[in-house]
Amino acid sequence: MKKKIGGERIDTNVELFGALDALYQERGIPQDYMLEKIEAALLSAYHKEYEGHDNARVIIDKEGRTMKMVQTKTIVEEVTDPIAEVSYAELHKKHPRIKYVIGNEFEVELNTLDFRRLSATAAKSVIIQGIREAERQVAKEAYASKTEEVMAADVVTVYDNGDALVYTGSSNEILPLAEQIPGEILEEGQEIMVYVQTVNKDSRGPLVTLSRRHPNFIRRLFEQQIPEIVDGDVLIRGLTREAGSRTKIAVESRVPEIDAMGACIGNHGDRINTILNELAGEKIDIIRYSEVPEEYIAQALAPAEVQAVIMTGERSARAIVSSDQLSLAIGKEGQNARLAAKLTGMKIDIHSSDEVEL
Repeated sequence: MKKKIGGERIDTNVELFGALDALYQERGIPQDYMLEKIEAALLSAYHKEYEGHDNARVIIDKEGRTMKMVQTKTIVEEVTDPIAEVSYAELHKKHPRIKYVIGNEFEVELNTLDFRRLSATAAKSVIIQGIREAERQVAKEAYASKTEEVMAADVVTVYDNGDALVYTGSSNEILPLAEQIPGEILEEGQEIMVYVQTVNKDSRGPLVTLSRRHPNFIRRLFEQQIPEIVDGDVLIRGLTREAGSRTKIAVESRVPEIDAMGACIGNHGDRINTILNELAGEKIDIIRYSEVPEEYIAQALAPAEVQAVIMTGERSARAIVSSDQLSLAIGKEGQNARLAAKLTGMKIDIHSSDEVEL
């Protein structure tokens, strides 16, 4: 297809295939996918333009990088439908040396630039929708390998309702206020880590669910920062979190010469500080895991020092602390005791040593 502007002939095929090349390079949208969408758009526009007729087809030559649209007409003696029929006399007059047969089909190339504005708008809409669907599919494939992982994101904007639009390197996505760390204030241009909670396989709704509040956000940060966890020398045996306030994480070493807690803290606290810097003031208690319930419970009540733990049932225990450690063991609004119970899976009653006899 060619058009003429100011005496200069411009090949629209060159423009078209050049645009498709750019779409692939910039957005990863395959050329074949877009050619299918363009073909569908042209046929849809034809259908609207020519009152429901479907006697057209699009011919695409990918190697020659050309595309044209032809209208198939039946050769007749007398034309009653000019859209679907062509006169034998007219063809014979234009090309007297060609032998035409009444009843046979004849193809006429169409100039798609002659379509009315309504049809062109309809075609443009189909193409734009095709680009959006392709971009969504490309992004979905990029996120598929990141499900339940953390990834870097840049804050693009923060809306009045607190939701943040972030760019993950694949697409712009919403980080809802409900999935942000309570109390944190995000700013435009800020680089943050996000947890890819789920990828939406449906064509509607958000492409992904991003979170900084999910407990696994902490787990993945530890895995990212602690090589011994990646290597399997240190295991995360339990984790419980009240986002924005406190997390307790239990770790265990599988190698005698490696101290699990020390590996997580790092030299001069560099590893744990890197994680804490991502958490807007949230505290983290690193707990040494033990198969012995009494030891595990005592560790879980950190930062309080526990004098003794007495098992009162299969899943219940009494923890004894000195009077000056009682409020620390219980925590503000019972948070420390609550998190310790969730971490160990035990019901823990905390008592002062002044109240009981050891």
